[in-house]
Amino acid sequence: MVLHDGAFRAVDSSELAFRLAAIGTFREAFLKTKPVILGPIMTMEVVAPVEFQSASFPFPFSFSPSCCSCAEHEHVYGEGAVTGELNARHGAIIDSDVRKDEFKAVAEVALNDMFGYSSQLRGATQGKGECSMEYKVTLSIKSVF
Repeated sequence: MVLHDGAFRAVDSSELAFRLAAIGTFREAFLKTKPVILGPIMTMEVVAPVEFQSASFPFPFSFSPSCCSCAEHEHVYGEGAVTGELNARHGAIIDSDVRKDEFKAVAEVALNDMFGYSSQLRGATQGKGECSMEYKVTLSIKSVF
């Protein structure tokens, strides 16, 4: 934004008038540009034991000790935590590999959606899951208006 001309008159010019003119001009120009919010997209690699890859119980877990007296739920804790949580955080799983005892999932996900994921992964996999992130690209996350 460039100011091409301006004049000061003692009758109607004041600091407030110039501020309001600048604010109005900026607001009008800003809305014409169709602004978007940009954010980093990360490539995330998760390695965890194969029993935590996927299941019918989504993360975060709906099980609580008071839901029933069935002892079967103990083995369910943590299942589905890795792929389910990546999907819940709007991640796109682009590759997966299953080895003998562990699996690896590679996903692309917005950095903003991944805060706290490492702690949740550790808790859901009984401390056995690991993850790493690497910057990939910056894309528009959403439109502002």
